[in-house]
Amino acid sequence: MFGLKPARRWQPAFYPFKKEKFSQRFRAKIELLIKGPVYGCRMCGNCLLQETAFICPMECPKGMRNGPCGGVTPEKNCYVDETRKCVWYCIYKRALKTGRQEKLLEILPPLDWNKVGTETWLDVIKQVRTVGTGTFIKGSLSNDRELRTRNWNSVFKPVRQPEWWNGDSDYHPPAYSQPASILETRLRNGEFVVATEVSPPLGARAAKLIEEINFVRPYVTAINFTDAASAIPKMSSIACCKIAYDLNAEPVLQIAARDTTRTGLQSVVIGINQLGIKNVLCVTGDSAVVGPSPTSDMNFVDVDSVQMLWILRRMRDEGIYLDGRKIKNPPEFFLGAATSPFASDPILQAIKDHKKINAGAQFFQTNIIFEPGRIDLWLEELDKRNVLNKVFILIGISPLKSYKVAQYLQKNVPGVFMPENILNRMEKAGDGASEEGVQIALEMIDSVKRKKGINGIHLMTLGWEAIVERIVKESGL
Repeated sequence: MFGLKPARRWQPAFYPFKKEKFSQRFRAKIELLIKGPVYGCRMCGNCLLQETAFICPMECPKGMRNGPCGGVTPEKNCYVDETRKCVWYCIYKRALKTGRQEKLLEILPPLDWNKVGTETWLDVIKQVRTVGTGTFIKGSLSNDRELRTRNWNSVFKPVRQPEWWNGDSDYHPPAYSQPASILETRLRNGEFVVATEVSPPLGARAAKLIEEINFVRPYVTAINFTDAASAIPKMSSIACCKIAYDLNAEPVLQIAARDTTRTGLQSVVIGINQLGIKNVLCVTGDSAVVGPSPTSDMNFVDVDSVQMLWILRRMRDEGIYLDGRKIKNPPEFFLGAATSPFASDPILQAIKDHKKINAGAQFFQTNIIFEPGRIDLWLEELDKRNVLNKVFILIGISPLKSYKVAQYLQKNVPGVFMPENILNRMEKAGDGASEEGVQIALEMIDSVKRKKGINGIHLMTLGWEAIVERIVKESGL
């Protein structure tokens, strides 16, 4: 059975949030008795097995329903529970092996908690009756592969794609023509953009934050503010973005799915336009397992980063809330997503990133890169998928201040891969480690800025904002 349940993780099934008839409870018990031991079914109320190579994605501790997070370990294990395989890596490998990889592009919905814990077979039976029982049986037995696929989708797609979601596997270009932000304007104009990150303060005073924003503002196009990175509470990204906007800096709001519900997400993006914030970066966020003790909620996310992109794109371009209500004055924003080019095989990573682009991502900020030569394989896979020209890519560069920082990134930051030669250089540098870190960063920039498909860099200073001026000037940017 482990071939069907490769993560070997079977958490208890969900219980419905309402009283049900005996017939409903009986059908649910039968479904759980069959699908539980075989697939590790948790009775999520929206079965996705058809689209996930018949491996249940609910084995993922973070509940990722549209692909892996960026924190997979080099052994392809889950960083939340390193004794378990990454279930999405297993899904991708089986999908490639069986020729089902394009099915992974469909944007799958978040849970409808009104259906969680209930059976799904009745929904399938009702849809078979709608299509016609005879028609469905005849189509399923047909020798025509395309007919069988259409027949199968006529029953199962409406079940897994409710009307309030309507996810698909198509690319949806922005429905507006004029750039929404300065960042988008410069990227559209073909400029090689420099963005950076300013660490939000731990306390309520903003004096140091204002000083750092003013220090980096002349040298960068945009400033990103993290949303409780590494699950450590700090000043909110919204507050930092508002302060930056008032200082005539271009802010990038980061929203982590870890701490966001679908209700909160929609409310936030309706409000940020009134604050002058037009760039939104959607990330799943680090699990609370990497944060301080006592550990906060370890349950899975309400919406993952792909679902966030899908919801926000539809709010902007179609003028509708998730529940279908019309928005008289839709928000305007430039949508971004994070990516980790080395988190998995380049082919698999390109599938996940293709999905984010289809969902609505217009720019990518990559995780920190220390091996620029390996980026080429990932870029080639995106190019093969004809999506490299549909997204702007900012490569994450981090100047290492010390050998200790390098060790910390290697051991504690999910999705960051530190090659031995970089570690050795930082260790041998001794008291000159900070200078060596700057030289490594300059080498990385010189390498990536000549690559096709790279539109800029994102300097992750890790609290070393003072180095931004020097790096921008010495790199010739």
